[in-house]
Amino acid sequence: MTNDRDFRIEKGLVDTQLDICEKVKSLNREKYGDSRPGCYIRTFGCQQNEADSERIAGLCRLMGYEPCDDPAKAKLILVNTCAVREHAEKKALSIIGQTKHIKDACPDTVIGVGGCMVTQQHRADKLKNSYPYVCFTFDTGALHLLPELVWGALKGEKRRFVISEEYGIAEGIPTYREKPFKAWLSVMYGCNNFCSYCIVPYVRGRERSRSPEAIIEEAKGLISGGALDITLLGQNVNSYGRDIGGTDISSLIRQICALEGDFKLHFMTSHPKDASDELIETVAREDKVAKHFHLPVQSGSDRILAAMNRKYTAEKYLGVIDRMRAACPDISITSDIIVGFPGETEEDFEATLELMRRVRYDMVFSFIYSPREGTPAARMENQVPPEVTRKRMARLLELQDAICYERNRRFVGRRLTALCEEVSKNDPSMMTARADSPRPIHFKGDESCIGTNVELEIYDSDTYSLYGKLV
Repeated sequence: MTNDRDFRIEKGLVDTQLDICEKVKSLNREKYGDSRPGCYIRTFGCQQNEADSERIAGLCRLMGYEPCDDPAKAKLILVNTCAVREHAEKKALSIIGQTKHIKDACPDTVIGVGGCMVTQQHRADKLKNSYPYVCFTFDTGALHLLPELVWGALKGEKRRFVISEEYGIAEGIPTYREKPFKAWLSVMYGCNNFCSYCIVPYVRGRERSRSPEAIIEEAKGLISGGALDITLLGQNVNSYGRDIGGTDISSLIRQICALEGDFKLHFMTSHPKDASDELIETVAREDKVAKHFHLPVQSGSDRILAAMNRKYTAEKYLGVIDRMRAACPDISITSDIIVGFPGETEEDFEATLELMRRVRYDMVFSFIYSPREGTPAARMENQVPPEVTRKRMARLLELQDAICYERNRRFVGRRLTALCEEVSKNDPSMMTARADSPRPIHFKGDESCIGTNVELEIYDSDTYSLYGKLV
């Protein structure tokens, strides 16, 4: 691990926040000596939130904190929240509520809440009025202000609840990754699509692309630091560059692939209306790009797609899929599907099942519709009863499980190069790796394999996994 000085110079930070980091670290050194106080970070939501938490962790290290797995032993507790579904918000509020006894036992513990949930005024008000032990909140546009918020809390200043009026791009925030061989690389933030069910444009702002120079420079640092798997992130990554001109996502991918190094490149999430033929050809042609495309469809019904404001039809979506498979026949395709959108009829749902049979996804992330306050869909009539959505979800999962099993069988007998990521969560004698698609591959090995590319011969599969042996 690089020391703090090297870490800080390499990553950079605006001078004001850097000075505050030093002040917090000095204060912590006075209180705890050479023993770094613990920092517990709990993350909810998407990969963008995970990437944000890596930047939060980078700032915390500069402030003199050490990552900690037990909130009861931490002096700084930060919860990075999600607002996409109500369940995630309720879970986050439950976790925040559990920190009260920690604050009661140790009053100098600093508790902060960040992420998408706190961007909503009603949630910020609830945290302010019902959770008096929360010292501050910071939304997705104010992540870079974390040092001054922590400093204010340590000095006993008034509680702060930050909701950004403008969203920019704060370059130079340091990043700390527990797994340096696997990295998220944000290329843009925000969304302009305003799907009628989605809260993201309201909590992350409009689309903002980072400069290609900044992205390439960060990619070089990741590769030199040992990253073997890099995922480019954006709420709609296909829109990259439209607001700055001169480049697009296909060009950016080609520039990154031209860098020296042994790495695999993924990107997500793509909007079907913006999945261009050039992007498809780039995925098929570039050896360093994973042969995997995550293309959320959400519904197979044109009527529901129009109500969702998705700006494509099922026929146009299937045309994109056909072009992908023509360019790269063995490509793995995954998707998101919402069950029970307001007004969804049995006929609409059957159209979704039929589209799934036609596409034959390698994996589907399916969700029961969750009303989000402030979105048009939350005000729509004909909300589908929970008992109906549960039954439909069960039917969808049954169909997708059968398709997953069939799609996984095609790998049996093949050899795959895969990145070993961790010890299997279900069997400590097995390791878990992943190749181009997100499906896990389990194999007999030891922890020396973690963080390396391994050659595996696939001998079996089930609905959710592949099984291989080291070659």
